[in-house]
Formats: sequence, C-alpha cells, structure tokens
Amino acid sequence: MDATTLSFGNMHNHGDLLVKLLRARRQSFIVERNWDLPEAEGMEYDQYDTPASRWIAIHENDEVLAGIRLTPTTARCGMYTYMIRDAQKGMLEDIPSDLLAFEAPIDQKIWESSRVFISKNTPSNKRRAVQLQLMLELIKTAKDLGADKLLGMVPALWPRWIGRLGLHAEPVGPVMEIEGMKVQVAMMDLHDAVH
Repeated sequence: MDATTLSFGNMHNHGDLLVKLLRARRQSFIVERNWDLPEAEGMEYDQYDTPASRWIAIHENDEVLAGIRLTPTTARCGMYTYMIRDAQKGMLEDIPSDLLAFEAPIDQKIWESSRVFISKNTPSNKRRAVQLQLMLELIKTAKDLGADKLLGMVPALWPRWIGRLGLHAEPVGPVMEIEGMKVQVAMMDLHDAVH
C-alpha cells in the first residue's frame, strides 16, 4: 500500500493517479452518496481543485483506496477561497453558514482538508490501516507545506475513529446534517500530532 501526495507540479510523475483519485471521489460522493456535484469524464471535481491544492491518494495494485484534498486557507480563485470559508460567507447553498464557531481563518499556517473518503472497495480488514496511512500522510504533507493546523469538515463520529488512530482534534462548530450525513468542523493542531 502506497501513499502519494499529488500537486499540479508533480502529477506528471505519477501517471494517471490523479485521474483515478477523482474517479474514486466520483464513485464515493456522486454514485454512493448521491451528492449533486460537478463531474466530467467519470471524475468528480469542484472549484477548489486548483493548483493551490494538494491531493493525497492511498493506493495499491492500481486502485485508489482512500483520498483527501488539502487547500491553503490563503487560496483564492475568482470569487472562491476554500470550502469552509465560502460556506460561512453564504456562498455554498448546501452547507449552512453557521458551520464554524469563529470567523474562518486566512492564515498560511492553516490548511483545509476536504473530500475525505475511504473507498467502499477497501476490505474491512484493511480499513484501519488505510485510515491510519491517510491521516499520517495528511499530517506529513501538511507539515511539509508549513501548516501548524488543519481545519476540516468531518463525519460527526470522527472523535471515535481519530482517537483509535492516536490522534486528537477539537470540534470548532456544531454537528450538522448535510446531504444525509452528520458532519462537524474540527481543527487539528499538528504540534500535537507526533506521528
């Protein structure tokens, strides 16, 4: 099992891995969860998939098992910044604007994690190892990018699974139901992540 962090600058070194990641996202979010998201050529994408972002793929035997997107909170593309901030500003109709207990930060030391998924094809006896590798690569990549903190919208049962991985994050917003899922914004201090 491998972990690869992709960017616009290095994607050419990894063949079609980004394409496979975006296809796995489509399967997870559009096909399985029935979310109304943009798609093209079998890939899910949105306005936050820009050169400012990074994508982490956990993959094995030519198949993407899990993925996540990282976007700096300093990102700007036209009228968009990053998902949590734009939702707070009322720009995303499917996400409540009261999702965060404070004003969404714009800080080069804080990155947003989004589009987190574990493929349904990941065998149950591998899921914990896949989750752990995804989180470890997320922490490593974020630190390499200069981040001190990660802000992300996660399933509301995140304290249970993140604790099993030996990690810690704080809730920074209310539990909400979006697209049939209970979710909550959480903040992870990377100084506490000793992995």
